[in-house]
Amino acid sequence: MPPLLPSPASLSTSPLLLASRLSSSSSRRPLTRFLAPTRTAAPGGSGFAAMSWLGKLGLGGGGSPRASEASAALAQGPDEDKPAPGNEFAQFGAGCFWGVELVFQRVPGVTRTEVGYSQGAFHDPTYEDVCTGATGHNEVVRVQYDPAACKFDDLLDSFWAKHDPTTPNRQGGDVGTQYRSGIYYYTPEQEKAALESVERQQKVLNRKIVTEILPAKRFYRAEEYHQQYLEKGGRFGFRQSAQKGCNDPIRCYG
Repeated sequence: MPPLLPSPASLSTSPLLLASRLSSSSSRRPLTRFLAPTRTAAPGGSGFAAMSWLGKLGLGGGGSPRASEASAALAQGPDEDKPAPGNEFAQFGAGCFWGVELVFQRVPGVTRTEVGYSQGAFHDPTYEDVCTGATGHNEVVRVQYDPAACKFDDLLDSFWAKHDPTTPNRQGGDVGTQYRSGIYYYTPEQEKAALESVERQQKVLNRKIVTEILPAKRFYRAEEYHQQYLEKGGRFGFRQSAQKGCNDPIRCYG
């Protein structure tokens, strides 16, 4: 999604942005800033009092390597959420999750979609955190679907049609590790289908596919304003249809 002007309040409270300032300016590229809601403090004290966020990243600030390891272990754990009875989960990363979610909302047999962050090494990240590129998370859509009405292969077809799987860490003008192409499976059957689909796609593309295929990890639901963003009107207030089977062109930012 496109960079916006920074919010002074949000920049001053983001621990990962603070951590990035501690790094030598000669050893990193300038960070792209994004506008995101300011995180509110926890009742009774600072919003970050429970654990040093710099420590969670292994950058000092009163934390410990154990804190950093614990954060990574939580983030790298399996997705423990359960789909509705008779349904299954799948996760996909294919660039900015706003447009990707609308693609899957339109697929018949999909019963629920959520956007969020996964595959990183930092527990409970915010949008701000993920945008720094320091957490390793990908912007993903978790799709809940009824396998009696929608096959996993149907989801894969929508996934391949939505994006360019040959551009590492990039979709169009969106650049960063959070925009990488990925299929994150919950079952051996999904893994097998994903690997077979890559082979089929590679035969029709003239560049190497860079899509990662990995087990689904803990899913961190994104802030509410990201959910069904384009269906609700996006940036400009023009709602886009999420009706099943809709083929209207998707305006990625609304």
